[in-house]
Amino acid sequence: MSNWKTEAEAREQIKALVAQYYKDFKEPKKAFEPGDRINYASRVFDEKEMQALTDAALDFWLTTGRFAEQFEKDFASWIGVKFAHLVNSGSSANLLAFMVLTAPELGDRQIKRGDEVITVACGFPTTVTPILQYGAVPVFVDVTVPQGNIDVTKLEAAWSPKTKAVMIAHTLGNPFDIKAVKEFCDRRGLWLIEDNCDALGSRYTMNGVTKFTGTWGDIGTSSFYPPHHMTMGEGGCVYTDDPLLNRLILSYRDWGRDCICASGHDNMCGHRFDGDFGQLPHGYDHKYVYSHFGFNLKVTDMQAAVGCEQLKKFPSFIEKRKKNWKYLREALECVSDKLLLPEPVEGGDPSWFGFLITVKPQAGITRNELTRFLEGRNIQTRLLFSGNLVKHPCFDQIRGTDAYRVAGDLTVTDQVMNDSFWIGVYPGMTDEMLAYMAESIIEAVKG
Repeated sequence: MSNWKTEAEAREQIKALVAQYYKDFKEPKKAFEPGDRINYASRVFDEKEMQALTDAALDFWLTTGRFAEQFEKDFASWIGVKFAHLVNSGSSANLLAFMVLTAPELGDRQIKRGDEVITVACGFPTTVTPILQYGAVPVFVDVTVPQGNIDVTKLEAAWSPKTKAVMIAHTLGNPFDIKAVKEFCDRRGLWLIEDNCDALGSRYTMNGVTKFTGTWGDIGTSSFYPPHHMTMGEGGCVYTDDPLLNRLILSYRDWGRDCICASGHDNMCGHRFDGDFGQLPHGYDHKYVYSHFGFNLKVTDMQAAVGCEQLKKFPSFIEKRKKNWKYLREALECVSDKLLLPEPVEGGDPSWFGFLITVKPQAGITRNELTRFLEGRNIQTRLLFSGNLVKHPCFDQIRGTDAYRVAGDLTVTDQVMNDSFWIGVYPGMTDEMLAYMAESIIEAVKG
C-alpha cells in the first residue's frame, strides 16, 4: 500500500521525482571544449517539460485533450490570432493550410486542379508538395541573396489568370518582403499562406503596424519538430483570423467531418440526429457526416503538454537566437570579402533559425570544401534545404511537363544550391561554441 491519500498527491510526488531525475541525469553539466560536437539545432528544455509530459501520461488520454486545448488558446493569444489548431507536424500544417483552400465553400476563390500557386524552388519541399499532390501547378520564382527569400520583383511576371495563391516560407527566420507580397496578393485577389515553420517569433512592420510573421496572410503554419524554435518532438500548428477558414481547418484536420464536437464530446449543437446532408437519410448521425475529403492530423496531448511549457520559455528563446546571430555576424565581418553574410529584410525583426552563408567566387574555397572542413571540426552544417527543388529526383517523372512551371529563370536559386550553407544559432549555444565556429570559418577561408 502506498502512502498517497489522493491522486493529486500522487501526481505531485511523481512529478517531484521526475524533476530530480532531470537534475541528476538530463541537466547539461559539461562545459564546451573545442572539438565537442556543435549541432545546428537541439532541444532546449528542463524539468518543467518532463513534468508536464508525465502529467499528460498519467491522464492516459493520449489523443488531443486538455493540454492541446490549453496550448491552442495560449498560442493564439501570444501570436495574435483568433484561431489556432495543433496538428502532428509542420508538414501536415502545410498540407492542411493548402487543402482548406480547395474547399467548395470558397466559391470563385476555391483552388481547383490546374490552378496555379506562386512559390519558390529554394526551400523545404513540404511547402510545395501539397500543391503538386492536389493537382495544382506550382509556379517557381527566383530568390535573392543574402536574404534567401522570394524575389518580389518577379511576382507580376509569375502571375497568370490561373493564379489563385502565393505559398512561401520565411527563410531561416528572415521574413520575406511581406509588404510587397501582401500588396501583390491583395491587388490580384490571391490567398497568402505563410509557411512560418522556420520563423516563429519573427516580427515585421508595415505601415506603422508590427505583427508576428504568420499573421499577415490568410493562413500561417508552424512546426514544433525538435530543431525548430520550440518543440513538442513532433507537432505543428495552423492559424488564421478567418472564421470560415477556421471551420474548414477543423474539418480537414479531423477526418473531413462536418461535426465540430471535440474528441470525447457529443451533440454540442443539440442537432446530432435531425439534419439533412448530401444524399444521406434524414437524421443521419452528424458525428459521421463528412463534408470534405480530410485526414486525421491531430496531435497527442503528451506532445501538447511539452509545448505548453516551451511556450512559456519562448520569449527568452527568441532573444537568445538574436544574440547568437549577432555574435556570428560581427565575428565574421572580417571575411565578408569572401563570404556573403546574411542580412535581415527591411522592416523585419527576425527570430533567426540559422545563419546563412554564401561562398563568393573569390573566396579561394568552395562551399563543399568549407562545409567538409567544418564537419571535420565537429561543427554541424546544413544546406538551404532543397537548394533547387526542381533538380531533385522527385521531379524526374514530371520534369519538362506542365505539372509545374518556372517564371523567368532560377539563377540565384542555383547559386544557393551550389554556394550556400548555414550553421545554427539555437538557444542552447554558448559564447564558447559560437567563438569556435567563427574561428573555424575564418581559419578555413583565410587558409
